[in-house]
Amino acid sequence: MWKGELVAVFIGSSFGEKMVEKSEVKAVPGKGLEGDRFFQRVELDPKQHDPSREVTLIEIEAINAIKREHNIDFGLGDSRRNIVTRGVPLNHLVDQEFKVGEVLMLGIRLCEPCSHLANLTYKEILPALIHRGGLRAQIISGGVLRVGDTIEGNIY
Repeated sequence: MWKGELVAVFIGSSFGEKMVEKSEVKAVPGKGLEGDRFFQRVELDPKQHDPSREVTLIEIEAINAIKREHNIDFGLGDSRRNIVTRGVPLNHLVDQEFKVGEVLMLGIRLCEPCSHLANLTYKEILPALIHRGGLRAQIISGGVLRVGDTIEGNIY
């Protein structure tokens, strides 16, 4: 068993727009985070649903390493991930259930960096984030995510 912390929560209301930091956000199974661009897409067309786009997470440790190792001024929201964690082994959570506060999630796949992220931030971000770009997760049971929530789970 391990425990970590939810450091920050972000949503992006539309594609390419700056991510907005929130103190809390509602997580809805089958849709994602209320107010996020992927949530809205599913609202408009339920056939657009992709469980791996419900929530994305990244470790603050990875963000700090990018700043230190690559001298890139990379803020918590620049990763375009929804949740910033501390003390959470995200790469090991593929196919694993874990709790973020009251919300149960399932790790779907790693969230490797893409050219879209590089176009919105820095081209150097692609090699810097390889294998530490975070995790894509599905919401199994919903609730409210709050900054400071405990994140916990078991790695089998």
